[in-house]
Amino acid sequence: MSAVPHPVQVGKLLLGAGRPLFFIAGPCVIESERHAMHMARKLAAAARELGIPYIFKASYDKANRTSLDSYRGPGMKRGLEILTRIKTQVGVPILTDVHDVSQVAPAAEVCDIIQIPAFLSRQTDLLVEAGRSGAAVNIKKGQFLAPGDMRYAVEKVASTGNRRILVTERGTTFGYNNLVVDMRGLAVMKDFGYPVVLDVTHSLQLPGGEGRRSGGQPQFIETLARAGVAAGVDGIFLEVHNDPARALSDGANALPLRAFQPLARRLQQLGEFVRRL
Repeated sequence: MSAVPHPVQVGKLLLGAGRPLFFIAGPCVIESERHAMHMARKLAAAARELGIPYIFKASYDKANRTSLDSYRGPGMKRGLEILTRIKTQVGVPILTDVHDVSQVAPAAEVCDIIQIPAFLSRQTDLLVEAGRSGAAVNIKKGQFLAPGDMRYAVEKVASTGNRRILVTERGTTFGYNNLVVDMRGLAVMKDFGYPVVLDVTHSLQLPGGEGRRSGGQPQFIETLARAGVAAGVDGIFLEVHNDPARALSDGANALPLRAFQPLARRLQQLGEFVRRL
């Protein structure tokens, strides 16, 4: 039986349950305070012009990089300082990843949404601690999980009394160095009753596809995003960078900053059409 969908409040935003399509977007990792602030201001301005619900995302630590010598970020302390400045100066909700139970409370003090990375989506202690934090929790579906199995991750968070949960599809392992999105999975996860997000750019990642780093297929970003919106997702997640070729993480599958507003406008229009059906 399908659960009754209910919206999740994030700051002043109400997400899901038939509300307008929302966007989570930003650089994969905090490269510097100046760069993160620049991206946040540009993305927030574009979102305000379109009138779309928007959440800024960036990670202070990318603990799952392919290579040991890959850039991981400024670390939790410095990263949360930067995210605090973005939240107060730009005035947008903030999302970031946590990788360990010890990171949850500090991250939840700053961020509106704390995100469980896909590789950690079965980690019971992390999920329960995230639920206890009081922040909204975005759980990314593990590349190794069937969509229906995400119910148990959701239940771990919800067991704490926290119902401010989002579930994000980011592709399923499909042979070596490749991912695929099964659109049926979006419908399966929507039956949980929580907002469902499609992480378009990570779904187009080719994990480890370039040897010491991951590759990607950004030419399919709009194709996959349109398919997800047509299938009824509540939100779209995009890695966005002003110069993807020089990005310090996941540039191979990032959306160029200049393309964000035109794409968001088209997806917004498609989302409005789908919600009228």
